[in-house]
Amino acid sequence: MATTEELINELTKRGATMAQVALLKDPTAKTPDEAIELLQTGNSRFFSGQQSRVLSSVNSRRSQIMAQTPFAVVLGCADSRVPIELVFDQGPGDIFSIRVAGNVAEPATVGSIQYAIKHLKVKLVVVLGHEGCGAVAASLLTPEERSGEPLHVRFLLDAIAPALKDIAPIQDRKAKMREAVILNVKQQRENLEQDEVIAEAIANGQIKVVGAFYEIGSGAVDFLEG
Repeated sequence: MATTEELINELTKRGATMAQVALLKDPTAKTPDEAIELLQTGNSRFFSGQQSRVLSSVNSRRSQIMAQTPFAVVLGCADSRVPIELVFDQGPGDIFSIRVAGNVAEPATVGSIQYAIKHLKVKLVVVLGHEGCGAVAASLLTPEERSGEPLHVRFLLDAIAPALKDIAPIQDRKAKMREAVILNVKQQRENLEQDEVIAEAIANGQIKVVGAFYEIGSGAVDFLEG
């Protein structure tokens, strides 16, 4: 059976319009569970050094001009060590990627997720935290210590800090940071689930909202639920 790439190339040779070519780009996951499985298997390829994705051909890129069909939203951190598409071994058009320091569910990121749910019909929303997150580390500081940061940096830290107020007194620094990151992921996930548009999509079975933790050293992503 011909691959989508081969079909795109053949249609292009025959002079197909961009609209006709775009019809080949259906979402690659039909359900939330299929979307989770695609991300998990993609990450397995990534951390084992067996990535399958390559740069898109010219024709493949042309097929995406008319429309996009991502199967998942990933709300991740802006940290340069967490390239979302690479971590999940996905190509252009597969993930609706949103990156902000501390993977915070603030108005702009929530609005972006609402758009992906209502207009792009995504099947999954992942809140992705990561090992050694600087925003989470800064949020563990006291309010007085955070007060020296610029106004909009404080906004992000203040959005994370409530999730960390009851963190256990863990002595090992790495273990404490992992716990803090996971607590923030869970809080941001809960914040998303309280949004009216997202809650409706969960209730009707269109999407799931899950948390995940990316370990920079190994390259592995642990899904926290789902």
